[in-house]
Amino acid sequence: MSKMRAIEAAVLVMRREGVDTAFGIPGAAINPLYSALQKVGGIDHVLARHVEGASHMAEGYTRTKAGNIGVCIGTSGPAGTDMVTGLYSASADSIPILCITGQAPRARMHKEDFQAVDITAIVKPVTKWATTVMEPGQVPYAFQKAFYEMRSGRPGPVLIDLPFDVQMAEIEFDIDAYQPLPLAKPTANRVQIEKALAMLDQAERPLLVAGGGIINADASELLVEFAELTGIPVIPTLMGWGTIPDDHPLMVGMVGLQTSHRYGNATLLKSDVVLGVGNRWANRHTGSIDVYTEGRKFIHVDIEPTQIGRVFNPDLGIVSDAAAALTVFIEVAREWQAAGKLKNRSAWLQDCQQRKASLQRKTHFDNVPVKPQRVYEEMNQVFGKDTCYVSTIGLSQIAGAQFLHVYKPRHWINCGQAGPLGWTIPAALGVVKADPTRKVVALSGDYDFQFMIEELAVGAQFKLPYIHVVVNNSYLGLIRQAQRGFDMDYCVQLSFDNLNAPELNGYGVDHVAVAEGLGCKALRVFEPAQIQPALRKAQELIEEFKVPVIVEIILERVTNISMGTEINAVNEFEDLALVGNDAPTAISMLD
Repeated sequence: MSKMRAIEAAVLVMRREGVDTAFGIPGAAINPLYSALQKVGGIDHVLARHVEGASHMAEGYTRTKAGNIGVCIGTSGPAGTDMVTGLYSASADSIPILCITGQAPRARMHKEDFQAVDITAIVKPVTKWATTVMEPGQVPYAFQKAFYEMRSGRPGPVLIDLPFDVQMAEIEFDIDAYQPLPLAKPTANRVQIEKALAMLDQAERPLLVAGGGIINADASELLVEFAELTGIPVIPTLMGWGTIPDDHPLMVGMVGLQTSHRYGNATLLKSDVVLGVGNRWANRHTGSIDVYTEGRKFIHVDIEPTQIGRVFNPDLGIVSDAAAALTVFIEVAREWQAAGKLKNRSAWLQDCQQRKASLQRKTHFDNVPVKPQRVYEEMNQVFGKDTCYVSTIGLSQIAGAQFLHVYKPRHWINCGQAGPLGWTIPAALGVVKADPTRKVVALSGDYDFQFMIEELAVGAQFKLPYIHVVVNNSYLGLIRQAQRGFDMDYCVQLSFDNLNAPELNGYGVDHVAVAEGLGCKALRVFEPAQIQPALRKAQELIEEFKVPVIVEIILERVTNISMGTEINAVNEFEDLALVGNDAPTAISMLD
């Protein structure tokens, strides 16, 4: 047996569980952990500028590769409360991250000590598990339980709070005798799958809804194989975007009130049986349940039992890990195919493809200032199929989901349910840290960009290069559009005359100057013809300087992006694309 500080045992456990990177900020109450990181070695550390930024970096890190666990570290008190937003975002999207906080010594926790707060009570609603470890001997096993909780069942974040004296105490611990706990994941059985497949086979117009649980389970290839085997078209959710390539014949669009395609909504409304795998029937996907479910039956497969029936009661519910369920679906479907029992779906698929070709939104506008649709058209022209997009919320993200193309799982990295402004920069840095070879393009409106702009310095310091496209209309654009229903435009304008940057003509913050001041490179574009050269120049700059490169595009002040309150009543503010030149980068057009 070996005698060591409890916190050194924690570092050894993290290493054994596969952790090699952490994001955080040192502080007095967590300095013992930093001393252990230095002494034990093997875990690289990225110094954030804000502890919330560290939590979003951990999210980006986890979301990049199957099996990754992002780790964020902060001291006691406000460091933990700053990370609540990251924990909420991770919890909402079933993303495992490990948050570690320091705490006052045990004897002073109830005495209103400096920066002593009951962080476990605060974060319990937004974590899968949270604990303050009160006994030094429990430290390594608290970490063991944390990794088990993060990976078992529906994944999610955990928080471990460590009093200063608990970290410093010596314990007996033998890392050679340690092993990770076996994981518990429910698995669909053959009877369940046969019932589901029978419902699909009886349908005339079946659909597969592919959720983020498929990506979490690293099961995208299985989803595509099952779709190809049965000929059933696929509707990915926003969190499942990339499970099937956008240019695959069976990919028939996204559904929803905002991040959706006209043809996707139209196809869902034509369907009669829907199989959802690893999705949660989010309200921005469904709209009202009456409209979404009318005239169709539903099968729901999810790893978490309490998700079945949470939003509406399906005709058949199956509790299973997505990969396990799809494996059995494929096995049974192959047998049925060999026996000639599977229907030919070619007519239904052709019908779906016809809608995909005829219901494209127009993107080609020559207006100055630039219309946002043109930005995504140019991005499609410049960035290839291996591009990984990172975004959070706002008109920029909504339009991005309507017009960009994603071809691989984990190449649309988006916080789906929480949608915190400021998420994009730190999450993109986490993605680059997780996979330095990946071509990462972040997408923000001006306000999301400003929220945590200080984290650009992290990209400059630690050489984490990516391209950040900032579409600037100097507005809280999504909120302004929502305010139309109240007949107001109130407290949402970000514009002002910047005395240091008169060339901005009232667009306010000089993002180029701020980004350059933080050690990055930046370009600004005013006209559509300048967009593509700027994006190509940005590609050259990240190769040369290995820092984030910002491409700011000055948009028209007021733009309304397609959205609505029901999937059968989405407001379209621009013309439909009638010929190929109206939407030259669309996946499919009639001509």
